[in-house]
Amino acid sequence: MPSVLIPPFAHRFLDWLLPPLCLCCQEPVGGNQTLCPACWKGIHFIAKPYCACCGAPFDVPVEAETLCGECLAFPPVYAKARSAMIYDDASKKLVLSFKHNDRLHPVPGLATWMQRAGSEFLEQADLIAPVPLHRWRLWMRRYNQAALLALELGRLTNKAVGVDVLLRVRATPIQGHMNREARQKNVAGAFRINPRAANKVTGKNIVLVDDVLTTGATVNACASILNKAGAAKVVVLTLAKTRGFRS
Repeated sequence: MPSVLIPPFAHRFLDWLLPPLCLCCQEPVGGNQTLCPACWKGIHFIAKPYCACCGAPFDVPVEAETLCGECLAFPPVYAKARSAMIYDDASKKLVLSFKHNDRLHPVPGLATWMQRAGSEFLEQADLIAPVPLHRWRLWMRRYNQAALLALELGRLTNKAVGVDVLLRVRATPIQGHMNREARQKNVAGAFRINPRAANKVTGKNIVLVDDVLTTGATVNACASILNKAGAAKVVVLTLAKTRGFRS
């Protein structure tokens, strides 16, 4: 189907009819898929210097391959991880409203931030795969936020997306209140490769997508399954990352 070009006057009319709103606070802004100045100032986008493995930001300059204390103490299964922003009070409203409140219109903007953060991964990627939801949680929520981000990243980068590569075969309790060990136990055995999609994994560089990286228990469990299925390399790309996590 040929693409449809929308003339400039139509864009102006649509902006007049439906004025662009800040992705976070819903105040009017000058363009689509952006933040107002106050919200932009509050969001802590992650930039170098950061941990060479998990992408956690450092407060002082470090050598390029320096690892953070978390990665030294608890080496992850995935090769590397990157995140667009810090998960804190400023970003929490934006992330949770997208995750739980059916606010899906920010997806293009959020994925653009992730694309910028994970450019080094996406250039080499063979496949983008989201962390899956269990079917009952998907039924209750009606959408998988990680899958929506993965699909938009695929559109932005022209990379293949495998929304069905991983399956969540066991419903797990919400783990926001759990410590590291409890989170690891919570997701143990919760994922497996979809037999119909196994051929998409072997020998491939895979970008695993999720919304928030905390201890890494969930993405580690998924990366382990992908590695066992023959993936050449698994890296993680998330919208946000917590600053640290106490066991």
